[in-house]
Amino acid sequence: MTAPSRPLSIGPVTDSPDLNPAKRREQEQREKRLARALRENLHRRKQQARARGEGPRAPEPGPPKSDPSA
Repeated sequence: MTAPSRPLSIGPVTDSPDLNPAKRREQEQREKRLARALRENLHRRKQQARARGEGPRAPEPGPPKSDPSA
């Protein structure tokens, strides 16, 4: 037996709620600020990594070197 089909009482979820034009502008400005801050942070981290001489490193092949004094 199956339950009788009924319309759902919950509507579909949307990405953004219904905003008035002023709130929509504020949200767009906030998203732009956050995107700019993320890009600046990425550039700063890349510069720091270059300054330290860090780059993508592959693991060295071969067995680990043993200490001859041990």
